[in-house]
Amino acid sequence: MVRIRPPFDLDTFLNKGDKGTTVLSFPKKQILFSQGDTTGTVFYIQAGKVKMTVVSEHGKEAVVAILEQGAFLGESCLVGQAVCTATATTLEDSRILRIEKVVMLRLLQEHPRFAEAFMSYLLLHSIRVQEDLVDQLFNSSEKRLARALLLLAHFGKESKPETVIAKISQETLAEMVGTTRSRVSFFMNKFRKLGFIDYKGGSRGNGVLHVHSSLLNVVLHD
Repeated sequence: MVRIRPPFDLDTFLNKGDKGTTVLSFPKKQILFSQGDTTGTVFYIQAGKVKMTVVSEHGKEAVVAILEQGAFLGESCLVGQAVCTATATTLEDSRILRIEKVVMLRLLQEHPRFAEAFMSYLLLHSIRVQEDLVDQLFNSSEKRLARALLLLAHFGKESKPETVIAKISQETLAEMVGTTRSRVSFFMNKFRKLGFIDYKGGSRGNGVLHVHSSLLNVVLHD
């Protein structure tokens, strides 16, 4: 008889309260670490959202990722990277687990199922980064914005697509897409008029932003 392993619950495993781990609560707009800081800690998002940004030597800022519950930050320290290459800032009130590097390495060595789950996360994250690069290289700003909204709404995942909370400002969307706020505003108005998105619980730009599956037409259209 084949025994089926129960699914591995990453949150339950990391909530055991091992020595060298600390649960931290951060308010909105709190910086976890900054570009150029020395690193030696891994963070795991238990609740909330974190924006990852980089600043060029000329002072231009870009959003490279919006990370949500279940994401790791700072994992590059595990392979010897000594300096943070991005700044991590909370987009909303967040609960984040801080894991010392030595503890993270021990957990990976002693718990194969945790190591398997972490490797799966890293592979999926790597695929996402490659897709983002292709998106930046070959797609228009309109398509990039549509894709960003669909990703924030969790389209393409097994779970039911979620709404995008309007806390993701147009400025942040512009930094993610690599365009201006005015262009984002233009495309958002266009998407709304076409019925691809709509706002609930407030006037335009407030409340909750609903993203409909029809927005996929923008991404798929040549």
